[in-house]
Amino acid sequence: MKNLRKLPLYLFGVLAMGFASCDSDDPTPENDGEVITDVTLNFQELDASGNPVGLITSFSASDPEGIEVGATPTIETVSLTRGKKYRMTIEVYNGIADEDITEEVLEEADEHQFFFLGSAFSSNILTIAYDDPSGELIGLQNTLNVSSSPGTNNTSMQVVLRHDLDKNFPGATNPNFTNYVQAGGESDLDITFPIVIN
Repeated sequence: MKNLRKLPLYLFGVLAMGFASCDSDDPTPENDGEVITDVTLNFQELDASGNPVGLITSFSASDPEGIEVGATPTIETVSLTRGKKYRMTIEVYNGIADEDITEEVLEEADEHQFFFLGSAFSSNILTIAYDDPSGELIGLQNTLNVSSSPGTNNTSMQVVLRHDLDKNFPGATNPNFTNYVQAGGESDLDITFPIVIN
């Protein structure tokens, strides 16, 4: 009988230790990367004064399972004109959750940044500069120049969106920063668009 009276007290002590250990062992919540099923590049030609002219042309890549997960995203070929200057804006979307990732990237500007790589830049066929209206280096809006003598009609542009990077890392202010991985974080998007220069 004496042992039975001690049992509830013993159980209470075991449960209290169990709860305490759960609290101390819980991992810190992580800021998960974005799921992106669609990315659209919009190009608006700019005149010599930097004013928009003509119609906006758009080129997209998509995969209903998520571009980073799916095996074969559908990617449109970007068509640009030699010697022209463009404003290039980027839209990203999560069709699985029906979520506009563009807005999320903008709201978390201190945690996201696009980088632009590939033969289009390494061969100086294209040059690009961040031109986000907020002044923050994100890459949702950019100024893009096409060489007047590109030397080839076919090239490519790799579009990388990094999440949770150190934006103060040396070199990270360059939209063509090839060592972007050294700035930390993870890639939410890494896709290459073929480009034709007309």
